[in-house]
Amino acid sequence: MQVCLLSPTCLIPTEEVDPYGVEALQAQILRAGCWTVPITAEKDALFVMDGHHRLAVAHLLQLPLVPVVLLDYTAVRVESWRPDQTITPASIFAMARSGGKFPCKTTRHIFDQSLPNCNLPLESLHVLAPTERAVARA
Repeated sequence: MQVCLLSPTCLIPTEEVDPYGVEALQAQILRAGCWTVPITAEKDALFVMDGHHRLAVAHLLQLPLVPVVLLDYTAVRVESWRPDQTITPASIFAMARSGGKFPCKTTRHIFDQSLPNCNLPLESLHVLAPTERAVARA
C-alpha cells in the first residue's frame, strides 16, 4: 500500500464535515506539527473515501500537498453509519458525479488492510510544487 502526495484540490469530497471536528483536528495537527494519517480516495475518480475532515483541514492550512492512499472497492467495504440508509459504492460514485454531499458521518469505509501512518512534517508538504507527485512505500 502506497502513500502518494496529491494536491487537495484534486480530491472530491462526498460528505459534509462537522465544523467543530475540523477545528479540533486542525489544532491537533498544528500541535503535532505533522500529518500522521493519510486521506483515502478512490483511485480513478479521486473522491474521498475516508478523511473528509482531514481534507477540510488541508484546505484551511492551504497545504499544496496531502498524503493520500488510493484504493478501489475491491479492497474496501462500505456501509452506512446511519441505520436508516443503505450506502453502496454506486451511490457514492453517483454523489461524487452530482457534486452533492452526504450528511456528516454517513459513509463508513472498512479497509481490508491497515492503512499506513505517514508522519510527515507540515513543512515537507509545502516543499514540492503542487504539480509534482511523490510516492513513498508504506
